Amino acid sequence: MKKILFAVVFITFAASSWAQLPSVTLKTIDGRTINTDTLNNNGKPFIISFFSMVCKPCLRELNTIAEYYEDWQAETGVKIFAVSLDEAQNAAKVKPMVDRYGWEYEVILDPNSELKRAMNVQLIPHVFVFDGKGNIAESRSGYVDGSEEHLLEKVKELIAEGK
Repeated sequence: MKKILFAVVFITFAASSWAQLPSVTLKTIDGRTINTDTLNNNGKPFIISFFSMVCKPCLRELNTIAEYYEDWQAETGVKIFAVSLDEAQNAAKVKPMVDRYGWEYEVILDPNSELKRAMNVQLIPHVFVFDGKGNIAESRSGYVDGSEEHLLEKVKELIAEGK
C-alpha cells in the first residue's frame, strides 16, 4: 500500500512539475540575460518553439508562422518565443538568419540545451502552447504544412476559456 501511495504522489508531483516553465538562465539574440521561468505574455497565451538553423521543418514552421504572426497578434495577442538549440560556435549566426527571415519573435539561445533537457524535448521542431498563467496547455513535436493553424486554434480556445 505504501508503494502505491508513493507512486501516486510521485506521479502527481512529476506531472505538476512539468506544468510550468523550468528556471533556466539563457540569453536572447540581443545579448539580454533572461530566466525562462519569467517568460509570459501579460496574462495571454504564448508559444515556445524549439528550433535549430539546420532543421528544415523547424525553419519551415517558423517562416510560415512569420507570415501570419502580425495577424495572430492583432487577433489574439499571442506572443511567440523561438528557442535556438544551435551550439555556441553557431550562436552568432542565429541573429543574422532571424533578421534575414524577418522574424518578429523573441529569440532565445539555448546552446547547451539546458531548457531543452529541462522541458524533456526529444525531437525538433517542438512547440509548447502556454495559457495566460504560464501552464502548458499543449505540446507537440514535428511539423507538417498546415499544423500552424492548430496552434492559432488552441490559442483561441484558451482565450475563450479565460485561460
